[in-house]
Amino acid sequence: MEIPPLFKQGASARLRVTVFALLSVVMLVVDARMHVLGTLRQGIGTVLYPFQRVAMMPRDAAVSVADYFSSLTALQKENQVLHQQQTVNAQLMQQARQLVAENAQLRKLLDMQQKVPVKSLVGEILYDARDPFTRKVILNRGSQQGVAAGQPVIDDVGIVGQVTRVFPFTSEVTLLTDKDQAIPVQVLRNGLRSVAYGRGQTGVLDLRFMPANADIQKGDTLVTSGIDGVYPPGLSVATVALVETRSADSFARIVCQPLAGIDRHRQLLVLLVEQNLPPRPEPDAADEKSAKLFKRRLRDSTRDTSGDDANATPKGNVSEERKGADKVTPPAAPAAAPAQSDGKEKAR
Repeated sequence: MEIPPLFKQGASARLRVTVFALLSVVMLVVDARMHVLGTLRQGIGTVLYPFQRVAMMPRDAAVSVADYFSSLTALQKENQVLHQQQTVNAQLMQQARQLVAENAQLRKLLDMQQKVPVKSLVGEILYDARDPFTRKVILNRGSQQGVAAGQPVIDDVGIVGQVTRVFPFTSEVTLLTDKDQAIPVQVLRNGLRSVAYGRGQTGVLDLRFMPANADIQKGDTLVTSGIDGVYPPGLSVATVALVETRSADSFARIVCQPLAGIDRHRQLLVLLVEQNLPPRPEPDAADEKSAKLFKRRLRDSTRDTSGDDANATPKGNVSEERKGADKVTPPAAPAAAPAQSDGKEKAR
């Protein structure tokens, strides 16, 4: 079938393919040997670069959005991990500081333990006593470790208190500032002896019944005198913080501040002092009988003299005499005296 003249396309497809193939081979050979098409290639690439960027914009935008959300998620996770790590590091830092302070305190206690001439035991404060009106702490050492009631408790500076109650594995320590606690002290500067009493307030001690002209100055250091047989002599107790004297008062007001870190430390030193105090003497039966007879005779004589107007004694003197009779213990009477007094009583 013959093609109409309208649809004729010139040379055949085979011829065109052959021509373009030969042209391509020639251009490849010429470019490879003479490099004459490099400038043309660069010019064409420069012209087509903006079109390439415009064509790549949708892809770049999609990649940027994906990278943004992935980076945001990664940053949030990293921030959370860093916050947790910061919290852990802060806790570890606090523990390290606490361990450093505890280590320093234990070193000081070890030095103090070597200086004290008696045997000692290191204990740790578990908690304060339940009574808010007392100054007491509980240690983790008891009778199983050799702790006994009455033993003194110190730290690296001085006296803290005294063991008042002992349990198998714990013990109760009454601090110096307790209102029922007293300790014999001595002024280090001049050797003046006195007794320091607790006031029931933290960081305050009182020196009571000291004359107004006593040689005590602000800043004097008080140490244990050792005359009570409980506290070893020479241990630091307190410093004088205030001395007030008034002309109308016969006693001076002296306020002291304890040297020991009662509220700052958890480790204390228990001095295992043996309480070798002599036993309390038992009252003599004859002395008790003589004292009762003396009081009875005094009471009867007071009744007899109160009825006589001429020899009457004022009521004030009678009350004072009764008070004196209650306080003063009469001397021991001879063996025959009780018998005679019994006979008089029967005669009456």
